[in-house]
Amino acid sequence: MSRTRRTFSAEFKAEVVLQLLRGEVGQAELCRKHKLTPSLLATWKAVVIEHMSTLFDAAGNADQDRDQSRIAELERLVGQQAYELAALKKASRLLGGPPTKNGRSS
Repeated sequence: MSRTRRTFSAEFKAEVVLQLLRGEVGQAELCRKHKLTPSLLATWKAVVIEHMSTLFDAAGNADQDRDQSRIAELERLVGQQAYELAALKKASRLLGGPPTKNGRSS
């Protein structure tokens, strides 16, 4: 009988490693509580420690990157709407809309 492989969310991994780093709970107790192997918990801890220095750089850059991508998306939408408006105006002139007060089409 094969065992299914469990997957853990990033939030769960972060919470477990944070408890370990704070010293709230020992590694053996966390492993028993969540039915984890010590090597898996050690791997998660190593990943957190390895990437810890990038957290402070990433926090500021993430906001700027998000803002820049939002601005780019909005500029793209404005450009698309301007293009569509120009196309509609041209189509309206070509089709000759209803006559105005002076008898000419718009």
